[in-house]
Amino acid sequence: MDSGNRMKQVCVTDVPNCFISDHEGFTGTIKNYTKDFVVTEIDIHQQLVNTLVVGPQGIDQPSPDAFPAKSKINKKCKQDSTIFPPDIDPSSLVDLDLRTLLGLSVYEELERFLITTQNDSDTKKDELNPQTQSPSPDMSLGSFPEKHQRMAVHRALRHHFPSLMTVTHQFEIKVRDNPDYRELSGLVTEEESEEFFRFIDAKVSGSTYTFRPDEVKDRRTAVHHFLSRRFGKLVETKSFNDPGGTVISVRLRPRKRTKDDSVEEEVYTAFTLRKENLETLEAISYMAATLGASASDFSYAGIKDKRAVTYQAMVVKNVPVRRLTEKVAELERRGLRVTQVRPASAPLHLGRLAGNHFDLVVRHLRLHADGDRQGGGQRGVADAVERAVENIKARGFVNYYGPQRFGISQSVQSDRVGLALLKEDMVGAVRLFFTPENGDEPHNQAKRHFIQTENAKESLVLMPASKARERLMLRALHRYGPGADGCTRAWLSLPHGMRVFYPHAYCSRVWNDAVAHRLATLGHAPIQGDLVWQQQDPQGDMGESNPPQIHVVSAEEERDGVYTLAQVVLPMPGNTVTYPQNAMGAWYQERLAGDGLGDARFRITGLKLNLPGCYRPLVVTPRNITHRLQERREEEKEEEERGADGLGFPSLRSLWLPPPSHRWEPQHS
Repeated sequence: MDSGNRMKQVCVTDVPNCFISDHEGFTGTIKNYTKDFVVTEIDIHQQLVNTLVVGPQGIDQPSPDAFPAKSKINKKCKQDSTIFPPDIDPSSLVDLDLRTLLGLSVYEELERFLITTQNDSDTKKDELNPQTQSPSPDMSLGSFPEKHQRMAVHRALRHHFPSLMTVTHQFEIKVRDNPDYRELSGLVTEEESEEFFRFIDAKVSGSTYTFRPDEVKDRRTAVHHFLSRRFGKLVETKSFNDPGGTVISVRLRPRKRTKDDSVEEEVYTAFTLRKENLETLEAISYMAATLGASASDFSYAGIKDKRAVTYQAMVVKNVPVRRLTEKVAELERRGLRVTQVRPASAPLHLGRLAGNHFDLVVRHLRLHADGDRQGGGQRGVADAVERAVENIKARGFVNYYGPQRFGISQSVQSDRVGLALLKEDMVGAVRLFFTPENGDEPHNQAKRHFIQTENAKESLVLMPASKARERLMLRALHRYGPGADGCTRAWLSLPHGMRVFYPHAYCSRVWNDAVAHRLATLGHAPIQGDLVWQQQDPQGDMGESNPPQIHVVSAEEERDGVYTLAQVVLPMPGNTVTYPQNAMGAWYQERLAGDGLGDARFRITGLKLNLPGCYRPLVVTPRNITHRLQERREEEKEEEERGADGLGFPSLRSLWLPPPSHRWEPQHS
């Protein structure tokens, strides 16, 4: 299908021509009008974001008619979570059972590890020379790519198991025996040790903890010395006589205001944004200007199409509910409809959605084999549409990234900018970014002027106010100059979500080419060395969905046909993914090396960007597909006749509900 006249050639070159079906299909155009393409985000609670009901405390409650209570979609969409379910508020995880956070199998292994470390600790207490003791073993809890996930695991584990300490290496969290806990438990009871370390971890300024009475002065002195040595900057201690005997009281010192304090006081407001024929980042620019906020204060789960009507969830930092509500009418005049305004506890993160619901219109339908204007007749088109829809229901379609990921109609597309950034060629990336398209529009004139003169100040005057990214970068280039340092600062002037878009576009291009090569050369069945996702024990003892694992297909499994093509995944390049252990692994190496990324770390330190990678299914099967054929209305015919294409063929209306995006950081088996 073509996306209107402007996109016909772009679609052909951007999306590989490799499919999983030999069905002839039909042709048509999409996005002839913005209202032909409606995208509604589905949040991690499986709710359409424009059907949320805001409760009395601003808590999202599902609309009764949003989705069936026990839809198959609800089970599959849980795969969007990584290690713990996505409906958990990371700020309140202390009271959460670790089995929910880690999964049942990891939790059981952790319990066994705890028993082992306790036994080892008891043995070490009997050793005469502590200097000869071997270091404590550690255990990996898995990989946690998001910072808020790591914080939640650290905090919950310290609360539930104070005798263990956590350490992080890149995204991996490990636990080991806590020597401070063991030292204190040699002076006081185990129960007191646990209570004290929970008291320290709570960090409530000015709070106190009192140990049980102890009449042995030497032991009290040892406790004082231990607390002074290990926590002297945090606490102050004193002994005093209590009716039950002499006790030690510990008081947490009042803290000076720090960056962490300001984080705790940050206000977050969630809302649903409806926009039409506007990029997500342009909409953010308008909202930031209206609210007196920074573009980087806005967070979202995904970027939505420009030439469409879209609904998506957003969170803005340091803008109270009342202020946003007061600006709703002003934003409406700019074409931005803000609804579902309510308090939130944290920002959104990219990928934290269950999927998208599409309601689209495909116009100018005709059969591939027919070149005449009647397109084989309405009956022939209707039959072809029916066969195509049933084919997709049964077999799905190749899960390519669409041309919007790379920049429609741009002379230099986003993936080339991303490749330059991954090579840390900041100047080259800036010049690619400002390469103008063919045309004399104001933004192209401004870009052309910068490329020719490197005069950022004059280019900024020419650049339209709606081009938020370009103006942010030009301001930085004017201030810091067009050299390497100035270009780095120009990229840093963009919010993180804007910066990371370009390296992600490059990785998406590689993924598209990889899946086309995989299907063309290795066929449509899983083979040895492919990567597949496994859902281990989908419903554990507590009813939670355990995280999927990435598994390498063996020769026996290939022979027995254990897996289907729908279970095969390919990695998006990054620094934590595993590549296939067959010809596709070599293909990735050759492709990345050919692009100059043979030894890439997928970490752009200067831009504070890290790309861990992820896994994406080769094939996706949409759910809840409905369709109907209908004739165009008279006003639509008249409008098309005034345009370039007046074809009088029927149109297809289709309602799509794709499955979750399968972006997770899985365990490996």
